[in-house]
Amino acid sequence: MIDKHGIEVCDTQETHFDKVSFVRDSMPPEDELFDLAELFKIFGDTTRMKILYALFESEMCVCDIAAALDMTQSAISHQLRIIKSARLIKSRRLGRTILYSLADDHVATIIGMAKEHLEEL
Repeated sequence: MIDKHGIEVCDTQETHFDKVSFVRDSMPPEDELFDLAELFKIFGDTTRMKILYALFESEMCVCDIAAALDMTQSAISHQLRIIKSARLIKSRRLGRTILYSLADDHVATIIGMAKEHLEEL
């Protein structure tokens, strides 16, 4: 049966307790789910996604990111702080310049897989 929103609903009110129990036992703790949701919020901002995508391509300093995205250094710095606090990027000092890059291959994988998924649609 399909409800008024186009979502399939059960015709019978039969609960499959074995499946329900398995899913409940497999569910991560609430604090882990909260942390996951917070992580995905970082990806929910276009500016932050542009920065991450730029860093997916190359290690960059604030000046270069700002120029590539046609934004102010101040705006980029603000977003970099948010992204860095989520441990999605890392930085290293080279003389007087601070260079930013993705924290690890997992971040690149998340971005790459999301892009692939969208291209399949």
